[in-house]
Amino acid sequence: MDRTLESLQLVIARVLPHRDPALVFKDLNVVAILQEFWESKQKKKAVLPSEGIIVYESLSSLGPPFVSYVTLPGGSCFGNFQSCLSRAEARRDAAKVALINSLFNELPCRRITKEFIMESVQEAVSSTSGNLKDADDPSTSIGAYHYMLESNIGKTMLEFQEVISYYSQCSLDEKMRSHMALDWIMKEQESPGIISQELQVALRELEEVRKAGHELRFYKEKKEILSLALSQIYSDEVTTSSWDNQMSLALHGYR
Repeated sequence: MDRTLESLQLVIARVLPHRDPALVFKDLNVVAILQEFWESKQKKKAVLPSEGIIVYESLSSLGPPFVSYVTLPGGSCFGNFQSCLSRAEARRDAAKVALINSLFNELPCRRITKEFIMESVQEAVSSTSGNLKDADDPSTSIGAYHYMLESNIGKTMLEFQEVISYYSQCSLDEKMRSHMALDWIMKEQESPGIISQELQVALRELEEVRKAGHELRFYKEKKEILSLALSQIYSDEVTTSSWDNQMSLALHGYR
């Protein structure tokens, strides 16, 4: 752990030379430090200003604990993992998690290697109930993932995510979300109640991953797509108040 902290401080000294590495994670202005870190990275790549934007999102809540998400350039997303009593505190905590992950991904151990690719492909096969033989077939999702990893050996995982985001037009746009929501609506017609069930699972997974301080873009996108599908199903059939009741029922199992 001490060696990892020392390595992170070396990264800070290299990327943010005017900052005291020992005080960065204690600084209450961590939001500004995160912005400065990514601006420094983007300058080296000479990208457009719009491509280096950090986006914050706070979940609507009448009271604590508050939840905040931060999306980094390239699409990686993180959230606060502590129980926060104010939106500002949640925002700072989310920024701190994103900064730690950003710095950690600058370490040599986080670069894509042959061993890393082998482990990642095996995990992908297990999580999708796929076949390891598909890794050699670029026409399959596992094969495409394997090929992209092989093409980015030496890069960090955040850099790899930026590559994926470039080819997928960064984050999912509204048109793509609508198409994916439509797919779920078709599944709902075949298996009534499946969207509510999947939404409960997605919310639970999103909370678990957020509290663990891990990257949560996939889980957040899944939750938003399922919520969109559920809203489209009932938007033409019920009033706004009834829709709120339906959403409450859908989330009952999650609560």
